[in-house]
Amino acid sequence: MGNLPHFQLFIDGEWSEGSDAQIMTSENPATGQGWATFACASAGDVDRAVAAAKRVLDDPAWRDMTQTARGKLLYRLADLVAEHASRLGELETTDSGKLLAETSAQTGYVVDYYRYFAGLADKVEGTVLPIDKPDMHVFTTREPIGVVAAIVPWNAQMFLTATKLGPALAAGCSVVLKASEIAPAPMLEFARLIEQAGIPPGVVSVITGDAENCAIPLTRHPDIDRIAFTGGPETARHVVRNSAENFAVTSLELGGKSPILVFDDADLDGAANGLIAGNFGASGQSCVAGTRGLVHRSILKPLIERIEQKASAIRLGDPLQSDTHVGPLCTAAQVRKIETTLAKAQGQGAVIRFGGVAADRPGNYMTPTLVECTSADTETLKVEMFGPVMSLLPFDTEDEAIALANSTPYGLGSGVFTQNLARAHRVSKRIRAGICWVNTYRAISPIAPFGGFNQSGYGREAGVEAILDYTRTKTTWISTAQEPMANPFIMR
Repeated sequence: MGNLPHFQLFIDGEWSEGSDAQIMTSENPATGQGWATFACASAGDVDRAVAAAKRVLDDPAWRDMTQTARGKLLYRLADLVAEHASRLGELETTDSGKLLAETSAQTGYVVDYYRYFAGLADKVEGTVLPIDKPDMHVFTTREPIGVVAAIVPWNAQMFLTATKLGPALAAGCSVVLKASEIAPAPMLEFARLIEQAGIPPGVVSVITGDAENCAIPLTRHPDIDRIAFTGGPETARHVVRNSAENFAVTSLELGGKSPILVFDDADLDGAANGLIAGNFGASGQSCVAGTRGLVHRSILKPLIERIEQKASAIRLGDPLQSDTHVGPLCTAAQVRKIETTLAKAQGQGAVIRFGGVAADRPGNYMTPTLVECTSADTETLKVEMFGPVMSLLPFDTEDEAIALANSTPYGLGSGVFTQNLARAHRVSKRIRAGICWVNTYRAISPIAPFGGFNQSGYGREAGVEAILDYTRTKTTWISTAQEPMANPFIMR
C-alpha cells in the first residue's frame, strides 16, 4: 500500500496530514482494489480550516479586494480547470467509477460555471430606497454572508463544487470544502488549482473525512455562517439539526425519485432516449435520475420494445474506455441494495424485462435493468437505488399521470415527452418539482437555477439568484437633517 498515490488535506494554504494521522484507502470501483490513500481530517483540522476562513474575512487581501478583482481570480481558476480537465476527469473516474467520457466533459463544462460567476461578481448591487422621510438617505448593500461549509458527494464532484464555490467566492465569502470520504481524490487535486489561481491562503480549504470527526464538527461549528449541502435526505436531517448550533443559513440538494411522463403522442425514439439518459446515464448515479417512468398504456409495449432494442447495444465495461456506456457503481453496497430492491419488486408482481443481475466480472458492476411495474407501490418506484435501473408504470389519463408524478415526498427533476405544446405547458406547470425537462433530460447550464422541492431540498444553485444566497442585505440610514433629533424617545 506504500506505493499508492497519497493525497493530503489543504488547509489555510498548506498541505498536511490529519492531526490524528488517520489514513483511508480509496478503492477503484472497476477493480475492487485499493488505488490511493488520503488523509482524513479530525475535529482539530476542522477548527484550523474554519479559523483560517474566519480570519481572511478581516484580512485586507480578501476583505478589501474589489468585486471585479474577485471575478478575475475566478476567471483564472476557470482557465486552470480547463487546462487540467483531463487529469481531473481521469482521477474522478478511477476514484468513483464514473465514465471518463462524462467526467472529462463535465469538468470541462464546469469551466463555464466559474466564468459565469466570475462575470456576476461585480454585478451584485444595492438599492437606494425611496424612503418616506425627506431628511434621510437610505440604501442597501449586499455583503458576504461569511464562512461557508460546502459539502459535496462523490457522484458529480466538479459540477457540485462549482455551483457552490463559484457564487461563494464571487460574493466574497470564504469556504471550507468538504469532499466525500468515499472518493475524494479529484477534490484534493483540485485544491492545487485553487492555490495556483492565486486565491489568498485560507479563503478556500479542502478537507475530507468521516461524519464523526469531520462532517459533524464542520456543520455545527459556531463560526460557520452558511452550509451548502448535497447528499441524501437522512444525512441532510443531521445537517439541519447541527445547524441549530450555529443558525447557519442552509441550502440542501438531496436527489429523489424523479418522474418521466411519456404521453401517447410522444416521439417514441426521443422518449426511449430520454428514459435511457435519465436511468442509465452516469450508470444511474445521478441525483436527477428519472427512475419513475410513467407511460401511457397505449404505447407501453412499443416503447419497451424500443428501449430493449437500444439497450441491447449498451456496452458495460471499463469506465476509462471511450466506448463504454455504463461503468461500475461507486460502492459494492449499491449493488447489494439494488439486488435486494429488485427481489422485493418481483415479489410484488413486477417483471424484469432485461438485466436485473450483477455483472460477472471484477468490480461493482450492475447490468442495466428494466422493470415493468403494475403498481405504484412497487419497491423500485419508491427506493432511490443510485444505479442503472429503469422502472415503467402505465397510466391512462393526464390527471392520473400527474397524480402519480406527484405521489412522492421528493421533487427535484421531472420529464415530459409529448408533441402537444399545450400539454407540455399544462403538465410541466402541475408537476411539483424544481426542474422540468420537456422532450429532453439531464440538461444543465450555469444560467439555469438547479434545485428541488419538498424532501429534495431547498435553495437554488446556478443562475443569478445563487450568488445572492451567499450575501446578506445591510440597510444604511444617513440623516441629512441640519438639526439634531427632536425627541430621542420617539422612534422615527
